[in-house]
Amino acid sequence: MRPEIKEYPYDRLMQGLLTVAKNFTHGTEKEAELAYRYIPSYRGVLKTVLDAGEAGRILFELLDEYYANIIHARERGKKVCGTTFCYCPAILYAMDIVPATFEVLTGFGCLGWKRGMFDYMDYCCEVGMPETSCSSQRGFLGAFLAGLCADIDFLICDSPGVCDTNATAYAFASAYLNKPFYQLNYPSSIGDDRSQKYHIDDYKGMIRFIEAQSGKKLDYDRLAEILREVDYQDRLTADLEDMLMLVPSPLSSVHNLMIYAGRFCASGHKLYTRLLEAIVKDVKQKAEAGLSGLKSGKERLRAFTCYIDHYTADLNFWNYLEEKGIGHIGCILSRNFRDNNRYVQEVPKSAYGIDFSTPDTLLDSMAQLNARMPMVRSIRGPYDMPGMWLEESLAIARLYQADCIIYNGTPGCRNTWGMLKPFARDLERQGFPVHIMNDDAFDDRVESWEAAKDRLDEFFKVRGLL
Repeated sequence: MRPEIKEYPYDRLMQGLLTVAKNFTHGTEKEAELAYRYIPSYRGVLKTVLDAGEAGRILFELLDEYYANIIHARERGKKVCGTTFCYCPAILYAMDIVPATFEVLTGFGCLGWKRGMFDYMDYCCEVGMPETSCSSQRGFLGAFLAGLCADIDFLICDSPGVCDTNATAYAFASAYLNKPFYQLNYPSSIGDDRSQKYHIDDYKGMIRFIEAQSGKKLDYDRLAEILREVDYQDRLTADLEDMLMLVPSPLSSVHNLMIYAGRFCASGHKLYTRLLEAIVKDVKQKAEAGLSGLKSGKERLRAFTCYIDHYTADLNFWNYLEEKGIGHIGCILSRNFRDNNRYVQEVPKSAYGIDFSTPDTLLDSMAQLNARMPMVRSIRGPYDMPGMWLEESLAIARLYQADCIIYNGTPGCRNTWGMLKPFARDLERQGFPVHIMNDDAFDDRVESWEAAKDRLDEFFKVRGLL
């Protein structure tokens, strides 16, 4: 790693950026326009998010607090858990543990810095991680291994067999740093009694592990409080999903990013509730007026990203969709598979509910919620088996009237690359044109945004979509 990169802690650099972003709307419009001149390196992402109105300001407030919680955990007497986006942080908040989600901490660095996370990713390889591993973990993990972040006390992962590079990243970090590690296992099916019991028992084992690391017992009253907030957040999300079915869609492209970024950071946290309420308020106003959420006001077609979005600098992917008049109907990250969402009716036994009856039902509900997190839910075996990636993608694409489907991932996503061609052919047979992006969602050295954009332009032209 270059010496100059080691001059500043990564987490404090990011929090400084977010503090500026959070306070940016406190002045007049003229003051804001003048201030943009002094932040050319992240003007694009800041302006795009803040143009979303109150929701944009709350998102920056949420992320600022997220980083502050990690940085100041020690002085506040709290433990920090390194974990993955496939793991619901609500249980950690219920146990007064601070989550540090590798993919989230990488993603916002990619979006906010033109220089990207390249030095951190490369450092991760210097100390032993293979270059073929997923860049989404290597970004933050590289900064952490270089001693440029607040310390982590223990690690939890829950995607063995679903994504081998994801699981390997957390096992590597545990071994390299000699940190306690719990690998939450996951059976190959959901919905049947045997697999549900297996997962719940494993989840209870994880609770015992957290209690041992934190020195605190799970407070079931606190868990109930957190889950009531999650229950309300799920209802807000269901409202947004219902409005997403409208043509034109009243959701802006960046709203989908806000929905899942907030959930991965702050599920069960009141700041995430405020964010969802602000999005719902804005979207309802547009829906009642019959307006598109796009800045142009005209939705030319609708695209579903069947895996993840593109996270390199300045929100280029989202701005591209806006400029082209393409309504973004979300990705697997923006779905939560709660039983009050319409698309789960097309994927039997895929939903979770929340039962507040007893302490055991609370914990069972939390385990089932966690089992429906992205990737673990969608890509845990053969893509064309019932309840898997193909069935889920078709249910969503049909319900939200997608005109096309876009795949984006990283070179480390071997579990999806291994089945992507037949998966795409099956989608095409059902009438959905499919574009496969050959880039890295977090590292544009693999394919520059300009090259990715040219290939998207070619797809929309050749397939007669635009």
